[in-house]
Amino acid sequence: MKPRNRWIPIYVVMTAWALAASEPKGAAVAWQTAGALPTREAARAQEGVTPAAQSSSPAAPAPSPAARSSSPEVESLLEPIRAKHEIPGMIGAIVKGDALGRIGAVGVRKLGSPQKLTVLDKVHIGSDTKAMTATLLAMFVEQGKIKWGTTIAEVFPELGEKIHADYRGVTLEQLLTHRGGVPTDLGANGLWGKLWAHTGTPTQQRRTLLEGVVTVQPAAKPGEKFMYANAGYAIAGHMAETLAGKPWESLMQEKLFAPLGMTSAGFGAPGDATLVDQPWGHAGKKGSLTPMPPGKMADNPAAIGPGGTVHCSVPDWAKFVGQHIIGERGESTLLKGETFAKLHAPAAGQEYACGWGVAQRPWGGRVLTHAGSNTMWYCVAWVSPEKGFAVLIACNCAHEEAAQGCDEAAAGLIQLHLAQK
Repeated sequence: MKPRNRWIPIYVVMTAWALAASEPKGAAVAWQTAGALPTREAARAQEGVTPAAQSSSPAAPAPSPAARSSSPEVESLLEPIRAKHEIPGMIGAIVKGDALGRIGAVGVRKLGSPQKLTVLDKVHIGSDTKAMTATLLAMFVEQGKIKWGTTIAEVFPELGEKIHADYRGVTLEQLLTHRGGVPTDLGANGLWGKLWAHTGTPTQQRRTLLEGVVTVQPAAKPGEKFMYANAGYAIAGHMAETLAGKPWESLMQEKLFAPLGMTSAGFGAPGDATLVDQPWGHAGKKGSLTPMPPGKMADNPAAIGPGGTVHCSVPDWAKFVGQHIIGERGESTLLKGETFAKLHAPAAGQEYACGWGVAQRPWGGRVLTHAGSNTMWYCVAWVSPEKGFAVLIACNCAHEEAAQGCDEAAAGLIQLHLAQK
């Protein structure tokens, strides 16, 4: 089955409230995890679809009292939106500098079950993983392990002439900004199906993806066209793990999650399929959602992990986003200020930097944004480094109104933050 790749319009943050009312609907775009999951029947026909590492999920420590409580004010903002759009559960948070501000959770972990969603529950953040992978690669750049201009051919010399001539000079920076000619759709030549059927480790999956992509002609001339591609991030992540001799998943835990105290972070759908100890994603359309138990049917193949398989609690997600709020001011311990500026700077004439869409908004100046979904979860981040705050929204479905609902929630939290400054 071919992956589904969609641009998801951001609605309300641009249009429905006074500060942005002058902008046309759909004036900007958020970026979502590309790659739809196959049907349950199709997946059953595959053997060994997802390795065990896909669902790794360390337990979170006891939270602070502030992080433990759900704000009634945020709940009252989220609940009407959740109910209107028939979303099972929703979490929203305001991040101030590098600290979590208000946070609230409404709804349930799983339709048909009584367990309420909590502010400490883990959510699947889809393509918001991309900013994390780009940050990891930026660490490698600062450490001299790789350069922004390092090419595919330089990292994988053993492939030699197998690499198509047009891919040999594709750089790390081009991969992270979706300008490397990597295809959006991996269905050609059966590659997407091969990745679903792969029984090897996540690193071996990414090797299969690499060879399946770079040995054929690029989908566009590298450097000349923006083409949103999970596979480009998968290749960038494979560069990191090849140079370090460790899986991308281990590098993320060691270099990013551990230093930031993101102890809830893991990969794949969160939780245990025999319990409802964490939220479940939901497949299907509004009014006919099906809860999806954690496991092989609940996420994309680990091959595209660097482009979209991280899960974590929203408070832990806020720890990462906070670094991108304070980073350009030189206040982060992860990277230098100039490196954060590099991550946030799109190519001339473009609106996408390294893992972030970039736009101008009256309420935030230059803002960073990204949406994420594996078709069963949806989330969105809006970040204003200039104003020193961000809003994060996540929900456990991705039906046709999930994006609009999350954006309405984001708009409400932005208003709440500005009103209380």
